[in-house]
Amino acid sequence: MARDAVQSSTAHADPRPWHAPTSGTTVFAAALMIFGGVMAVFEGITAIAEDDLFVATRNYVFEFSLAGWGWVHLVLGVVIVLAGGAVLSGALWARFFGVAVAGLGAIANFLWVPHYPLWALTLVAVNVFVVWALCMGMHREAGAGREA
Repeated sequence: MARDAVQSSTAHADPRPWHAPTSGTTVFAAALMIFGGVMAVFEGITAIAEDDLFVATRNYVFEFSLAGWGWVHLVLGVVIVLAGGAVLSGALWARFFGVAVAGLGAIANFLWVPHYPLWALTLVAVNVFVVWALCMGMHREAGAGREA
């Protein structure tokens, strides 16, 4: 019994900065990253197939072909899914990478608004929430580390 108490106090005395414990907020952000990434992959596949689901716009500043946008969303979706899996591992580098990739996902979906407005704005909101959740998860865990 005394041995357990000693082990638990020494575990907090030497935290591993590169592999911190994950909070509920961080796990939720990782789950949203995986969900948003899978949806971006589906969106990319649909755009590459040039389905009639999307609106063809004219005179748009960021004018790519529909297949070009499809490849952007497909690659970005795969990277977001992989980053979400890495965030679940608790690695600190994965959180920073997740913030960067989710930010890119938000930008890509914002530029996708003329083609599929409702879904693009939904994924922008998901990605912005992921950035917030990852940053808040790191902030809370850093604060908890100072208290111990």
